[in-house]
Amino acid sequence: MHSMKLLVAIVTAAALAGAGSLNACENCKLKAKGFYFGETTLLGNGTVYSWARMASKTKPISVGVTFTETALEGLQTERPPNNPLMPGYEHRMNLPKEADAVGIQGIAVDWNPKGHIPPGVYDVPHFDFHFYTVPTAQRDKITAVGTDKKKCFKPIAKAYQPDHYMLAPQSEVPTMGVHWVDVTAPEFNGKPFTSTFIYGSYNGKWIFFEPMVNKSFLETKPNVVLPIVPLKKVQKHAWYPTKYVVRYNEERKEYTVALTGFVYR
Repeated sequence: MHSMKLLVAIVTAAALAGAGSLNACENCKLKAKGFYFGETTLLGNGTVYSWARMASKTKPISVGVTFTETALEGLQTERPPNNPLMPGYEHRMNLPKEADAVGIQGIAVDWNPKGHIPPGVYDVPHFDFHFYTVPTAQRDKITAVGTDKKKCFKPIAKAYQPDHYMLAPQSEVPTMGVHWVDVTAPEFNGKPFTSTFIYGSYNGKWIFFEPMVNKSFLETKPNVVLPIVPLKKVQKHAWYPTKYVVRYNEERKEYTVALTGFVYR
């Protein structure tokens, strides 16, 4: 038993060390361009790491995650047992400290093997890429049950909502809050779901940005930059993304999902 645990630890450490690894020269060149690595974790049969590209110490260009092609293999095929409110498996990472000015306080890549509600729309295997603007310790207190469920569904004034978005019923999830969907998105208008952008809230405040991407769409090896519908007004002064990226790199055999086009509001 001890030898098996040791083997698992060695394999895990090797995989994490290899993900996104660069020699010292390459790393220096990337830092000179404002590119910084965050954290790495296992995903499927591969790995995923967080990163940020900064124009300066206080101005972001883009933030995101990059994962190996093999991360799409060996994924769970069933929902998490014993937790009906949790549709998927969460993989947490932080951004590098050089990106503190962005205001993203944690990233979670959620794999949903059976998708989630609503049926006929998002009930297909897909990933949710959550970019949280609140501390992890704060969102870990979200239970989405009882009196906390009422906090999840506390309304946000229409003046602070994005156009065409609605609060999705039954979209409360522990450690997340609730989800707002774009009713003009193709998947709500007779077309298949490929990727979409979700806003998330809790207790009347926006707390995450979320590109959501169909696994089958990733397997087409896309290269797209898509607009984000902006909030009409913001609840706090901060950097806000205006676009998101879903991209495959043939040379490196990697996928990237990122927020970009940041503006200060």
